[in-house]
Amino acid sequence: MKLSYFHVAGDVPDDAHSQTAVVIDVLRATTTIACALNNGAEAVQTFADLTELQNESSDWKSSLRLLLGERGGKMIDGFDLGNSPVAVTSDVVKGKRLFMSTTNGTRSLKRVSDTKVVYTMALINRRAVAEKLLLNQPEDVLILGSGWEGSYSLEDSLAAGALAAFLMESPGNSCKVINDELLAAIALWSACKNDIEGCLRKTTHGQRLERLGNHDDDFLCCSELDSISIVPTQREKGVLFSL
Repeated sequence: MKLSYFHVAGDVPDDAHSQTAVVIDVLRATTTIACALNNGAEAVQTFADLTELQNESSDWKSSLRLLLGERGGKMIDGFDLGNSPVAVTSDVVKGKRLFMSTTNGTRSLKRVSDTKVVYTMALINRRAVAEKLLLNQPEDVLILGSGWEGSYSLEDSLAAGALAAFLMESPGNSCKVINDELLAAIALWSACKNDIEGCLRKTTHGQRLERLGNHDDDFLCCSELDSISIVPTQREKGVLFSL
C-alpha cells in the first residue's frame, strides 16, 4: 500500500491517480461528520457551493433534513447547525440527512469525489479507517487535508501522521510512504501525540476558534483518539454514509 499526503485540495496534481482517498478536516468537518453518522444521521451530503446545497436540500421534507455549515468558523445564517461535533447529538440528527457546507473540508471532498473509494477521517475514527484500509489493501491511498482557505493547517497533518503511523506499525504491514509531506506528518505525530488537545489549541485555526467563543467541548471531542468506530464512506457522489 503506497501512501501519499497532500495538505490541501489545490496541492493534488491532476495526474494523481488513486482508487482510495481519505479526507481529513480535524477542526472540524470530518470530526462532525463522524459524530453525526455515529449518532444515527441517515447520511451527510456535502457541498462546496451554497446554492447547490439549497437546491438539493429543497427536495427533502423539512422534517427529514438539517442544514449544517459554517463560513469563517461561524454558523451560516438560516442554517440549523454550525460545524460543531458536539451539536450533532442523536436527538437532533437521528434519521435525518445533513446537508453540509464548510469553509475547507467540503472543498477537499469535492476534489476527490470522483475517486472510486472515499473515506473521511478525523482523530476520533483514526483506528477504524486504518483497519478498513488494512482489510481492503488498496494499492494506493491518497490522504488529503483541508487546511484553511487553501493554506496549510497543522492539525490535519497531525491526523495524517497518526493514520500513517498506525498503518506502518501494524503487524505484517506492506505500507510505503511515497512523499515528504507524509514523512513530515509522521514526525509531527510522533512529537505531539502525547498532548493532542494542546496541539490543536496552538494551531492557527484552533486560536481562531478560541477567539470566536468557548469551544472547549469541541477541542475535547476533536482530540479524542480512536473513540468511535464509524468509517464515513462515499456511496453516492458527495454523499457519506456510515460503514
